[in-house]
Amino acid sequence: MYDTRKVVIVGAGHVGSHVALALIQSGEADDIVLIDIDKDKAVGQAYDLDDAVTGAACGRDTVIRAGGYEELNDADILVTAFGRSRKPGETRLDMFDDSIRMADEVVSRLKTADFKGIMINISNPADIICEYIRRAMKWEAGRCFCTGTSLETYRLIRVIGNLTGYARRSIQGFCLGEHGNSGFIAWSTVRINGRPFKDVIKSKPELADTDLDELQTRVKRAGDIEVDFKGCTEFGIANAALMLIRAVFHDQKLIWPCSTVLTGQYGEKNVVAGVPCVLGKNGIEEIIEVPLLPEEAEKFHASCEIIRSFLDRAESL
Repeated sequence: MYDTRKVVIVGAGHVGSHVALALIQSGEADDIVLIDIDKDKAVGQAYDLDDAVTGAACGRDTVIRAGGYEELNDADILVTAFGRSRKPGETRLDMFDDSIRMADEVVSRLKTADFKGIMINISNPADIICEYIRRAMKWEAGRCFCTGTSLETYRLIRVIGNLTGYARRSIQGFCLGEHGNSGFIAWSTVRINGRPFKDVIKSKPELADTDLDELQTRVKRAGDIEVDFKGCTEFGIANAALMLIRAVFHDQKLIWPCSTVLTGQYGEKNVVAGVPCVLGKNGIEEIIEVPLLPEEAEKFHASCEIIRSFLDRAESL
């Protein structure tokens, strides 16, 4: 499928370095290049990560090094993970001004390269930065997407697994909309081994008092707690990025929520939002439209309006 699986990561901080580590441990990349505005940091991280190659769980000798944007000329995947960490009390949208300034710098460098691969964005506010870069580069929608509500969906599965005691791999469902405060759990999509979650809690006396709003709050607050307690999130999002990269390299046709351009799906156009997508060798190959309850559709449109307003603001700068 891919002869040499080359991944370039822009941003060698908490998230970018852990994406690299996940790729090394899994063996899902043959060649990894770290790029950072702080070149010494990229070099230091690359040396440190190269030490991890020797004892990697997969047993493969991944090549990792620091480099420049010219490395994109033959890269398969670009991961954008630049930007500062979110501060306690901040929303991801509060990072907009700083992130746009950094995105402008990245775009200016991207324009010097001849990148023909797939971009996966993690930099926050993720939906907006991803689409801002895509529009600036005039890239096709399918080859430029972001992790979107992947992390929220991970947290949803964790919360339900802890509540019910069922294995996380038996739980299916999606969080939709913004990777941020307006994102939400689409409860109509949540299943445990194919059985609607609402039916499961009704059938178990010990779960009869389950408050869905309280579970939604727990999912939303998870990232805030991580930022408040340790200053960043890094492990979960790195694993999510690995999952998406694996889906591309192996043409898995994985159905997972990513933020991508909507062209009429869910009644929305000219905006990006987290929705279930099919991921394969070409990136986003299909958007899956799952039926939403009226209250879920209302939340989705409200979330899209927030994202759209920030995209309009970015375009006006």
